[in-house]
Amino acid sequence: MNATGKFAGFTVGLVVIFGAALALGSIAGPDVAEPAAYTAEGDGHGATGHDTSSHDTAADPTPGGLTPTADGYTLELASDQVAAGAAVPVQFRITNPSGVSVTDYTPEHEKLLHLIVVRRDLAGFQHVHPTLDAAGTWSVPLDLTRGGDYRVFADFTPAGGEGVTLGTDLRVAGTYDPQELPAPAPTTTVDGYTVTLDGTLRPGETSNVTLSVSRDGRPVTDLEPYLGAYGHLVALRTTDLGYLHVHPDGHPGDGVTAAGPGIDFAVTAPSAGDYRLFLDFQHAGVVHTAEFTATAAPEEK
Repeated sequence: MNATGKFAGFTVGLVVIFGAALALGSIAGPDVAEPAAYTAEGDGHGATGHDTSSHDTAADPTPGGLTPTADGYTLELASDQVAAGAAVPVQFRITNPSGVSVTDYTPEHEKLLHLIVVRRDLAGFQHVHPTLDAAGTWSVPLDLTRGGDYRVFADFTPAGGEGVTLGTDLRVAGTYDPQELPAPAPTTTVDGYTVTLDGTLRPGETSNVTLSVSRDGRPVTDLEPYLGAYGHLVALRTTDLGYLHVHPDGHPGDGVTAAGPGIDFAVTAPSAGDYRLFLDFQHAGVVHTAEFTATAAPEEK
């Protein structure tokens, strides 16, 4: 996506609706044994809505990924509970308003569907791209070595339709080691890279922020295109895991956008509070993910 990504997919206020039932599909999933060490309990967060700003359309005031069903489309996991493992096979399908598996999609950012997976304590983030078979079943191996409740987001555009983001829970049986949310900080490190966040999020305002990449104290000026951009930002509101897939200003090869060190975003955070930011960037043929906690707070007067 080449348009400026915004946090406009988040609503004002904090929405937590307990008891939303998980949508389960009729497709057959992998048979996996559940160890006795841990049985995850889903909290069933849910609220209708999807994010359209990640698909370069007008801002939608409703956060994405809070329910498995939106706009008539439903995300159905083959199994909502699996055993922990390093490469756990996960299958799912997207059904249309008639209950039929969707097999025709419009590519977004060079892929038919983006799958985001993260544990509910915001650990274990993954951005992967499943494969689709002729019957409409998606398949992907996931790194689920740590037990717990995970949120699974499917970000896609059905052919002839608008962008949709759906979310549902996946319970992973195994040893559970809940992590505290890292404190907000302007700098983080990943795989020998240092990434710095310059800019402040203000609720109800558009904030210009820059994520700058360096290595060994030197700015990285040869970032490589990844899925058609120099950076991809997934933002999750920490209170309810409201989702937004954000993309930077410009695009590779436009004669204007520099290949680093800075990646510019225009961010609109409509509600105050903490957000967890996950930046994907590629350098030297390898994709890295930098993680931040950022707080959107009103400007002091």
